[in-house]
Amino acid sequence: MRRRTAMALMPMVLSPWMAGATTVERKRLERGPVTIELLAEGQGPCIVLLPSLGRGQEDFDDIAPRLATAGFRVLRPEPRGIGGASPLASGATLHDMAADVAAAIEAEKAAPALVAGHAAGNWVARVLAHDRPELVRGVALLAAVTGTEIDPEIRRSITASFTLSLPEEERLSHLRRAYFAPGNDARVWLPGWHPQVSMAQRAAAAATTDKAWLRAADRHPLLYVAAAEDAIAAPPSLEELRASLGPQVTRVVVERAGHALVPEQPEAVAAALIAFARGLP
Repeated sequence: MRRRTAMALMPMVLSPWMAGATTVERKRLERGPVTIELLAEGQGPCIVLLPSLGRGQEDFDDIAPRLATAGFRVLRPEPRGIGGASPLASGATLHDMAADVAAAIEAEKAAPALVAGHAAGNWVARVLAHDRPELVRGVALLAAVTGTEIDPEIRRSITASFTLSLPEEERLSHLRRAYFAPGNDARVWLPGWHPQVSMAQRAAAAATTDKAWLRAADRHPLLYVAAAEDAIAAPPSLEELRASLGPQVTRVVVERAGHALVPEQPEAVAAALIAFARGLP
């Protein structure tokens, strides 16, 4: 049995601000020697949002208030190494990252939650569903890679997106190629990259050698939100998803979106999450 570490909630709540019609609280939690930074807003059943590789919770700034005003409690734990969150320690795995999310859900007394992971964030969502199934009522994967090969040129553009020393226009061309559907504004992703965080997250994924967590939908209902023009993870069929993820999969395809998805079509992503959450037992 995995050892659970005691966690304490610091009494300090850092300056709330308004996002749409909801007030966002920024909190800090202590889990042993680890500090977890958490954004929270809204009231109702809980939805937890996990961002993509090397990116922070600001990616959900347009989605979170939509969920909150629809009647949900939205929790956004900041990835380790971003903001006030402690960096990932050497040797950490996806199980350690999932334990941070579990601590946030428990501190807020928000279980069971719908846990949604964007792109690489889907790894943590699925590991949490495997390790702590009692905390999870459903899992949502947003533009998640499910095992397909990535074109070498696209992979090169992914790496270039984290290379902040490149000229802005060169980085912009890589962002357009790898992440955004034609016609969508890739400039919104010029900032917000954390190269050291992405390296630590990749190392944690590589150090996670067990594979039982890959089939999260064996235990929980699972929503796969595909981006119609995703150059990294082309939309799989429902049959392919059920073969790789388990039988309880629902599929939604968002048009005019690439792998970035969340900043491209926030209204459609929020609508898919709301509809799925309202249908969960």
